[in-house]
Amino acid sequence: MFSKLTQSPALARIAPFAVFIILTALQDRFGEPARYWFYLGKTLAGAGMLAVVWRHIAELEWHLSWEALGAGVAVFVLWVGLDGHYPTTQALMEKLHLAKPASPPAWNPQAEFGPGSTLAIFFIVVRILGSSLVVPFLEEVFFRSFVYRYVAGKEFLAVPLGKFLPVPFLVTALLFGFEHQQWLAGILCGFIYQGLVIWKGRLGDAVTAHSITNFLLGLWVVWKGAWQFW
Repeated sequence: MFSKLTQSPALARIAPFAVFIILTALQDRFGEPARYWFYLGKTLAGAGMLAVVWRHIAELEWHLSWEALGAGVAVFVLWVGLDGHYPTTQALMEKLHLAKPASPPAWNPQAEFGPGSTLAIFFIVVRILGSSLVVPFLEEVFFRSFVYRYVAGKEFLAVPLGKFLPVPFLVTALLFGFEHQQWLAGILCGFIYQGLVIWKGRLGDAVTAHSITNFLLGLWVVWKGAWQFW
């Protein structure tokens, strides 16, 4: 199985993200405590698959730059600042009758395991580390390395990372945005991260910016009790 994963450039970029998304879709089906263990499981699964494909994706890197720092902070400000000013993805789907009304509880380990409990602290740390160190690689490789270039052409490896293409730029941002409940912030985030890839001609700056955004957002969630972001 791993040989197929590493031999196919497309599969190497799709499979880690797909496994993470499938486990995300399952995490609310087995009761409230299971949600937190599922997050731990999908984070470890994502990290493990990244370790397998790492050497086979040339652009898979973490590149620190001032531009990445600025983009990461800017997206964090947008994400928090726009909250509450537009309906979530779930609310939009309900209005369009594309989804049944659902009110899953916020991802709040303090409410589930008790404020200050060992398990609550453990899962908060897991969430911050997972969203900051694993998710950025999974999403940036899938959306910015694969989807953007595949929309441009099936021979996606021939498409330079630094080439601006209007249709792939818009499509990728829309897909990225509606992957999240905060779809508007997600679309703007997609524009910024993709623009960073095009500007720098490499993926690493967007990975770093994404990591900074998610780390700051994690700190904000815990500090302000803004669990809706998780």
